Amino acid sequence: MQPSFWHEKWDAQQIGFHLSAVNPLLVKYWPQLELDANAQVFVPLCGKSLDMCFLAELGHDVLGCELNELAVQQFYQENSLKVAVSTIAQHQRFHTEQVTIYQGDIFSLDAAEMTATMAFYDRAALIAWPEEMRLAYANQLANLIPANSVGLLITLDYPQAELNGPPFAVSDDWVQANLADDFEIERLACEDVLSENPRFVKKQVSWLTESVYKLTRKS
Repeated sequence: MQPSFWHEKWDAQQIGFHLSAVNPLLVKYWPQLELDANAQVFVPLCGKSLDMCFLAELGHDVLGCELNELAVQQFYQENSLKVAVSTIAQHQRFHTEQVTIYQGDIFSLDAAEMTATMAFYDRAALIAWPEEMRLAYANQLANLIPANSVGLLITLDYPQAELNGPPFAVSDDWVQANLADDFEIERLACEDVLSENPRFVKKQVSWLTESVYKLTRKS
């Protein structure tokens, strides 16, 4: 999946993956990470997600990474946040008091920018990658996240042959098989969400589940 795919989606505002409200699973399960209020939280492939505002309102220092510049600009504009922009290596760094977004390719993001990170939140990143690219992303996430950091991961699973992603299907078996080397894994929830997703219903997808995981980066 090429960067041009996502740039075209944002240019056309075909952003069905963007939620117009804070994700209720984040609200429900984030407290289980038991973080200090001022902990720095990394949000990969953040888009213009309102989840970042929720995390900032909890007191967290939010650090995002997003490929598309329009998405980043819209985040600050739509939330009336004055932003300072600088260049850090291959990324533009958009910064306001509690939300900093590195605009550019996550694979060229330097872990040196994240030494203070204590947590992460992935709702739309792992499921954005087709299987042949997903492991590379998971390895990069592990490289970026300091040891003992905790994270909330949200995935979708469905019969992949019944619908072209994104979002792509990520099974519990895939999570356990491919993340266990770098993370302690605790599955917090798995729910049937087919009726809540009209696109999947329209395409006659036979089932759809949403899972929530707590991940802890191993030392």
